[in-house]
Amino acid sequence: MLTHACPILPSTNFKATKKFYNNLGFEFGSEYPEQGYLILHRNNIELHFFKSPQHVAETSDHGVFIRTEDVDSLSKEYSALNLPADGIPRFTQAENKPWGVCELAVVDTDGNLLRIGQIMDT
Repeated sequence: MLTHACPILPSTNFKATKKFYNNLGFEFGSEYPEQGYLILHRNNIELHFFKSPQHVAETSDHGVFIRTEDVDSLSKEYSALNLPADGIPRFTQAENKPWGVCELAVVDTDGNLLRIGQIMDT
């Protein structure tokens, strides 16, 4: 039976990745320098990163959707980080989408997209 998914995203610099995600409330899980692998977590969410020094943030097509039970609180928390609304990295506050989800978006320093949301009450 399936229980969790752990997206694997590129990172050009593990130190920068850890710092960025620490600001998003993610904690260090483990790092395997020889294998070029990093694991961060927040609550039950694990994000895995592989070392990719040649990765270009502006052309990244990596992303993940994460469900939450309180997108508004998370949006307020991330708003306080004062990330820009454009460019890389960036943050878009939570808003209701036509597909029935209220979601926010964060793009990290490597151009990885995190869409975080909850299903709207009908």
